[in-house]
Amino acid sequence: MRMRKHQWLRNTLSRAYYCTFSSSFPLKHVTQSNFESAVADLKTHMKAADFVAIDLEMTGVTSAPWRESMEFDRFDVKYLKVKDSAEKFAVVQLGVCPFRWDPLRLSFIAHPHNFFIFPRQEVPTDSSSYEFLCQTTSLDFLAKYHFDFNACIRQGVSYLSRGQEDEALRRLNLRYENELSEQARDVPLVSITDILFSERMKNRLREWRDGLLKDTSGGSQLEGSFLNDSNQQFQNIFYKMRPALSLNGFTSHQLRLIQSVTKKHFKDLASVRVEGESSCSQQLVVYTDSESDRDLLKKEVMDDYRRQAEMKIKAAIGFRHVIDLLSSEKKLIVGHNCFLDLAHIHSKFLGPLPLEAEEFVYSVNKCFPYIIDTKILLNTNNILKQRMKKSKTSLSSAFLSLCPQIAFASKESCNLTFSSSVKVEVQVDDTRSSSWISGVKHEAGYDAFMTGCVFAQACNLLGIDFKLYSPSENLACNERLQKHANLLYLSWINGDIIDLSTGHRTAESLRCRDLKKSQTGILFENIVLIWGFPSKLKTAVIKDRISKVFGPTSVTSICRLDETAVFVQFSKLKLVADFLVVKETLERSNDAFSVLHPLSTILEGGNTCAASYETYKDICSSPISKLLFADQAEAVGIRWKTKLVERKEELETEEQGSFHEENAANTISVYVGQN
Repeated sequence: MRMRKHQWLRNTLSRAYYCTFSSSFPLKHVTQSNFESAVADLKTHMKAADFVAIDLEMTGVTSAPWRESMEFDRFDVKYLKVKDSAEKFAVVQLGVCPFRWDPLRLSFIAHPHNFFIFPRQEVPTDSSSYEFLCQTTSLDFLAKYHFDFNACIRQGVSYLSRGQEDEALRRLNLRYENELSEQARDVPLVSITDILFSERMKNRLREWRDGLLKDTSGGSQLEGSFLNDSNQQFQNIFYKMRPALSLNGFTSHQLRLIQSVTKKHFKDLASVRVEGESSCSQQLVVYTDSESDRDLLKKEVMDDYRRQAEMKIKAAIGFRHVIDLLSSEKKLIVGHNCFLDLAHIHSKFLGPLPLEAEEFVYSVNKCFPYIIDTKILLNTNNILKQRMKKSKTSLSSAFLSLCPQIAFASKESCNLTFSSSVKVEVQVDDTRSSSWISGVKHEAGYDAFMTGCVFAQACNLLGIDFKLYSPSENLACNERLQKHANLLYLSWINGDIIDLSTGHRTAESLRCRDLKKSQTGILFENIVLIWGFPSKLKTAVIKDRISKVFGPTSVTSICRLDETAVFVQFSKLKLVADFLVVKETLERSNDAFSVLHPLSTILEGGNTCAASYETYKDICSSPISKLLFADQAEAVGIRWKTKLVERKEELETEEQGSFHEENAANTISVYVGQN
């Protein structure tokens, strides 16, 4: 009774001093050495969690400057750029932080885990080793915040994706079938050396077998025949309770000859290959009592081989066990601007990313049916926008704005302004604190913790009363969160949002509050991509030369892709085809009149290419990444200079086609006359 009283007193004092004391201890770092135990603990926490926050740290974001997010990126192009990033760069840290509401303490209990990840080739694959890109700015950022590169590379947890596991099992089955067919195939004796070797092996195996069959007390004849061999090519052992010979120092061709001799001349001997120490294969000749015993032995050997290989593949799954756990528990997953994070998770742990955004959305939703992006939540809900005021919606800014009592745990965090905020306690192993200071920012585990805290405070501001919340409820199905669930930014710059549940895009109704008005008028079918022009040519000059040909209002906007390429948006769709026809006509003419044409400035050098927006998408879909866009286009195999586009139905007539060719030629004469 007295102990209970003391326990009650300690708990009461702990709650009373919630706003006074702070604790500094590291979050849970997970490497190879503690991975299994950490996953076991995480499984318990995840089963009890109301939601799980995640965050990733990568070795880079963009493989070339022109692959960065741009104003003129259509949703499908944006996906291709994200796909390229996820496929080329590595994930070096993944933070997982389950949050559970404790009705007794009236607070969330957070369990931040910081996993170090590093890809290794732990099972045979087609490639020699894993490769990934590193961006110096990303590595510099990680180093600035004391990222432990040694822990990552030497102790980071490796992984196999589901696709890689399936491929490894397929290769295992193929090797199993090849082994069976190899055992059934006789090796032809193609030389006198093979004949003599086979005969010698037949005699030695018969001598050994006959020695076994003799009723000798100590087996002296057996030992005299083989153990006096100075080369130790034959060693007597027992395998699966059967007498056996271990064959050493033979070439692979010689071993196949011995296998053929055994099969052809000895019904009671079996030649088998087994996995020895350090995963090295060992060739044995085993004595069997009968033909059925021999068949049984071969089956046991093959079953052992399959079982060992499958165990090795399962062991190589590594960190993917955490992703499988996230998927199987069907918990609400919370991220911050997490489209790229989910693309990395799909690429690394599920399988190759599909070519189309819609297929990606379907695959993600199948594995993770409940996802909320806090960046979308903060940008699309009026209550949260009012609370954020003019603050940025980056994770750190949102954390400071919505969770000051957590962000400044060591300072006066009992300000009445935040008295209604949701409390969050942190537990790492057996240590728990209501005022936690991790000591290290910008680690994936800590960023996941911040994301979860932002989400908890956002729920509170939306009117979700956790004091009335039941653990049996699915937070993802709460009516106040429904219109924000399963939405991801495809393009943050353009405000393209995709619904993971339906695959539909909802760009107009949920546009970012910071988007410029000019960005709402992009018509991708009105865009021409031009590249390969003289590097010294300025954007204003390009616009001026085109406007002189097609009119002062012909060009709506122009955007630089890099120093070798620009997007030109025309005011009318027909001007796209007109421009391409004029360009091609000028290049075919190659006469004195063409030199005086305004577009000749853009075409100078003879390397200028132009096409519609669809060509840009095709180039972005290539796995190649050259530094300059013009070099990229050449690397993907583009050899033409102008790709004409088909006109709309009302313009697709031969007469109008002839008219535009004539008109293009006439523009040359007109501008010659003017000059």
